[in-house]
Amino acid sequence: MPIVTFHLTDGVNTSEAMQRLLVEASHLYAKALDSPIERVRAFVDLHPAGLVAVAGELVSDTPRNAPYFEFLMLAGRPLEQRHDLMRRFTDLLVDVLGAPRELVRGKAIVLDPDDWAIAGEPASVRRASEIAARAGTGA
Repeated sequence: MPIVTFHLTDGVNTSEAMQRLLVEASHLYAKALDSPIERVRAFVDLHPAGLVAVAGELVSDTPRNAPYFEFLMLAGRPLEQRHDLMRRFTDLLVDVLGAPRELVRGKAIVLDPDDWAIAGEPASVRRASEIAARAGTGA
């Protein structure tokens, strides 16, 4: 389930920096959720500078490194985990891409386990014992 997508403006960051971001974000996410790294997916979604506006100005006219990220979590995880990931993904964008902290935005998307598929099965079925353990029911 751990999936993070970084929305970046094309031409602002080097390929090497974006690759480092993906690798480091993957390990950060796995550690934060105590999840096997094999479950983690990380993506960069590049947007043309002429199709990105920051503070009402096109990035093609006024270059700015203002990344936005989204990450998915199954419902039932602690709020503190989501807040920690928001901070840590922001720190990573600042450290790896040199983005100004005040321009970084991000969001956690919380999904019901019945609304997420793993190998064609709902996560509520596929990860039932993990979900129950987080809920404290110990199934």
